[in-house]
Amino acid sequence: MPYDRSVSADPHELAAESVWHIDVPEIRFGSHAVDELAFQLRDLGVDADARGLVVTDDDLVAAGHADRVGSHLADAGFAVDVYDDSEREPSVEAIEACAAFVRDETDDGYDFYVGLGGGSCMDTAKATRAVVANGGSPLDYVAEPTGSGEPLTASGPPLVLVPTTAGTGSEISPVAILSVPAEEIKEGISSYHLRADAAVLDPTLTTTLSPELTARTAMDALGHAIEGYTTHAYDSLLRATDPGTRPVYAGRTPLTELFSRRAIGLLSGHVRRAVHNGDDLEARENMLLGALFGAISGLTAGASLCHAMAYPVSNRYHTRHGETIAVLTPASTIGYNAASDPGRFAEVAELFGVETTGMADHEAAEALRDEYVQLQRDLNVLPSGLAELAGVTADDVDWLAARTVDSQERLLRCNPRPVTEDDVREIYLDALYNWEA
Repeated sequence: MPYDRSVSADPHELAAESVWHIDVPEIRFGSHAVDELAFQLRDLGVDADARGLVVTDDDLVAAGHADRVGSHLADAGFAVDVYDDSEREPSVEAIEACAAFVRDETDDGYDFYVGLGGGSCMDTAKATRAVVANGGSPLDYVAEPTGSGEPLTASGPPLVLVPTTAGTGSEISPVAILSVPAEEIKEGISSYHLRADAAVLDPTLTTTLSPELTARTAMDALGHAIEGYTTHAYDSLLRATDPGTRPVYAGRTPLTELFSRRAIGLLSGHVRRAVHNGDDLEARENMLLGALFGAISGLTAGASLCHAMAYPVSNRYHTRHGETIAVLTPASTIGYNAASDPGRFAEVAELFGVETTGMADHEAAEALRDEYVQLQRDLNVLPSGLAELAGVTADDVDWLAARTVDSQERLLRCNPRPVTEDDVREIYLDALYNWEA
């Protein structure tokens, strides 16, 4: 495999990788798990009289979730401030604003941080803690050429992430995604120092999600699970010379495959119930569990082509990430990448409940695409393609394809099938319409 298609670190050896590892935060899961948040913080060594910051947004304040968390922590003796100005798809400037708030309110930063919300709130908390602990600005830690590419050297005080959606996986991910409006791109700060110390997942916090947001985040979670299951195997990549430079996205392993398979079954089997009856706590719990498993698999093995194509779309048209993943997955992850390993995609079809008996592998992969699209149609809240999502036309795809190839090398290198700009252009065209709206 040519190195430019590998996700291995530089410098590297001209030999196959033979070691894999997995790092995830301490995880606390279950109904009313958030009521153990103070215990979780003390377990991380936070002093009883510590002062912390809850990073969230105004929607979660209005829903009462911020008050629930803040009151719980206050009752446990902690001093708590709330920052509720997180923005959707946070920009570099949004992280700078949150870091400025921390510096204005404290002498040396807070004693602990809690990120409460969807991926945007959690990424804001992760990036803010990192910037305050390491100094400088977010762009110092974004890869070149957009940023300076400086490594994070400190993790900072304890950080606990509390997701209120079932999909982004930010609670276990070592990456924070930021938009750079001046460049019309999205970039990531990627470092093991960025990962939270613990995640507390409570399905009772997800019952207030609208059907639309439930569906969007579910499609993101399914994207993680499918991409993680169909990307490179870890031992098909090149071995890092220094284990400390082994990349964040390091290929699928026997462990990530187990999580992928379970995630695909949980998510595809419960999303209809969760969307059509938001109070179905069993469905909500299975969705949150599926999203967690999908994140452990996909955000360890590696997100790939679909996510790479989604970032230019969402940055230019300000679309929501989960919807963007939803409309691109049939053409990219399933349609284009199936040729990399048809048998593996046939396995995914079976996990979706497709009856594949008597089918050739490529036929099962085609049936998977049909089933995925039918799932979206059944939810009745997702767009039929890029055209309905954001008014994208055939005239727009040249810019999108060029932007994908120019700005998303980190993810394109994870893709199991080599991809050119012409390939990306054709995939965007394919994704304009997944069904007749």
